[in-house]
Amino acid sequence: MEWDRLLSRERLGKEGEGIFDRPGRSEFDSDVGRITFSGAFRRLGRKTQVHPLAPNDLVHTRLTHSMEVAYVGRALGKELGRQISGDLPKGYGAEDLGAIVHAACLAHDLGNPPFGHGGEEGMIHWFETNGPSIFKSLSNDHKRDLISIEGNAQGFRIVSQIENHVFGGGLQLTYATLGAFHKYPWTSRKGQKKFGSFLTEESLLNRVGEKLGLVPTGESSWCRHPLAHLVEVADDICYSIIDLEDAVELKILPFEQVVEFF
Repeated sequence: MEWDRLLSRERLGKEGEGIFDRPGRSEFDSDVGRITFSGAFRRLGRKTQVHPLAPNDLVHTRLTHSMEVAYVGRALGKELGRQISGDLPKGYGAEDLGAIVHAACLAHDLGNPPFGHGGEEGMIHWFETNGPSIFKSLSNDHKRDLISIEGNAQGFRIVSQIENHVFGGGLQLTYATLGAFHKYPWTSRKGQKKFGSFLTEESLLNRVGEKLGLVPTGESSWCRHPLAHLVEVADDICYSIIDLEDAVELKILPFEQVVEFF
């Protein structure tokens, strides 16, 4: 894979329209703004991070969690850019890598349902119970998509299809940001519990892989974009460390035990 393709400034849904970097504001900074000001991002404020129906507003929601992940991700991206500056194509720098990871981190939980993983389990149970009688005309592949209730795949559907420009590229993000967003760049056909694209977005997933020059690993399956690893690390850092504050706040864990974890 080559950085000049992995860092593509071209936008989904606006292919061939050129690049519009402005002094002090790159295309990747624009991605950050498009996500921040979207309705899908605002709705994260009403979605559970770990603990549902918390009695006070100090406990994280998906919104506050995503903002913290984005800060950590941007710092990691900038540090990586500084360390590999000699390998980056002309016109790209540490700020660009930071902005790409920042944008992908802001979007990483957009597809998650209310009530966190409990919400997912409730929806899965409903589909498993009622699905056989309702979805008789669907193929097994499409049934699997519905029953799986995969937040990562729904997130890709939101940013690429149904937010802002409906079925016209969605938020029309750069391919670089869409690549970094994809923690699991394959469909449910792969047979793994986690996947990053429903079959309805399969062609878009493949377009992202081809545009960025990702290495194919099977049918509609690609290796990860290098910056996707930083998005996952930023998420891991926040939910493994910062979110423990919620457990102390809700008196689920004593402070002394959290100190011992650290």
